Amino acid sequence: MANISRPAHQRELFGHPAGLYILFFTEMWERFSYYGMRALFTLFLVSETTSRNPGFGWTNQEALSLYGWYTMLVYVASIPGGWVADRLLGQKKTVMLGGILLCIGHSILALNSEISFYIGCLFIILGVGGLKPNISSMVGGLYKQKDERRDLGFYIFYMGINIGGFVAPIVCGYIGEKINWHYGFGLAAIGMFLGQIVYMWGQKYLKHVGNLISAKNEKDRAILERPLTRIEKDRVKVLLLSFLLIVLFWAAFEQAGGLMNLYAKQKTDRSFFGLGEIPASVFQSVNSFFIITLATLVGALWLKWRRMGKEASSLFKMAVGIIIMALGFGFMSAASVQYENTGSSAMYWLILAYLFHTIGELCTSPVSLSFITKLAPLKYASVIMGLYWAATGLGNKAAGEIGKLAKDLGDFEVFTGIAVIWTLIGLIVILMLKPLKRLTHGAEEGEGAVAVD
Repeated sequence: MANISRPAHQRELFGHPAGLYILFFTEMWERFSYYGMRALFTLFLVSETTSRNPGFGWTNQEALSLYGWYTMLVYVASIPGGWVADRLLGQKKTVMLGGILLCIGHSILALNSEISFYIGCLFIILGVGGLKPNISSMVGGLYKQKDERRDLGFYIFYMGINIGGFVAPIVCGYIGEKINWHYGFGLAAIGMFLGQIVYMWGQKYLKHVGNLISAKNEKDRAILERPLTRIEKDRVKVLLLSFLLIVLFWAAFEQAGGLMNLYAKQKTDRSFFGLGEIPASVFQSVNSFFIITLATLVGALWLKWRRMGKEASSLFKMAVGIIIMALGFGFMSAASVQYENTGSSAMYWLILAYLFHTIGELCTSPVSLSFITKLAPLKYASVIMGLYWAATGLGNKAAGEIGKLAKDLGDFEVFTGIAVIWTLIGLIVILMLKPLKRLTHGAEEGEGAVAVD
């Protein structure tokens, strides 16, 4: 688990602990490998076995089903990954182990056989489970309690995620879709190896974070043995409730890698001013592009909102994020209508949908990561972060199941249903905000405002 006492001074770079940038580049390359593979996943599965670049020739429903199971297990594995960190290895060593497993998994995916595909996916599931919850907790561990730089540190870290997420679908997607699927998977493997090299090189900047709590240390033993206080129990309750929101958010948002990815491939006019056709997988980079370009603006708006004395708690931002993301599906409903009338839909509907999805994500995802490090009891930090990523995984699984409904119900009905139902969910949370905030016992009070929560 994360260290108990932080040093009075750590080497800093650009106003933040130097270790933040080691974690930034490690996560950037890990996400490059993951999103590069994710952009190809369903497209590879449905590619005809007789095509020039053959896949498995599955149906959309079969591909979406496996996509849902795979993405769920990737994140649910964060629960045992968090337990290993809290009880056996510490966060730092568990991230190292996870990175090694990811290098193996992505390398195996580059091989051209069905059994190697499943084995590669298994190693990636185990690797993400070890790396994902613990590297996020280590970011929080770099800062002292009530350090006003913490939220901004998570913003910087989140930028690393999305730089990798932006570049990977373009590079891996083009090579995989246009040249050879397994070359694309292999390029994702190279990205993971680079991330692992960065992490191993940067250990000297992470000496004081992510270490295992030892029962031999008197101060550590006191924390391990002390039962949770009433305030800590209340904070855990509100965290668990917030995880329900996370499940619902990703159940809708992750249509991007499943139903919307297939929609881009099969029903969208992707011709670009007569210069050729844009690969469907490239659209997976649009979300990350908008995050990189809009994050500062969204953060500035929340900062202004807070300074005006208006509601700006993490729970409120998450609810607003769900509503904005849901409204983005209205554009996909319009795309579906256009397809039914003309036989294809314009690219701008997808881009507008991703724009709203991105703004919703900026209000929800980095906020929730920082929220956990503020409220989670120290001795359960990694397990609770693991539960967060497990909630993300359950949302991914639900996304696959929702996407499959399009075959029987139709695209318009699915997209419109998400837009309406998820908007209502966000409004309900806003109505319940006061009792939920009481359970935090002021954990977010007294911290300086920053660009992005």
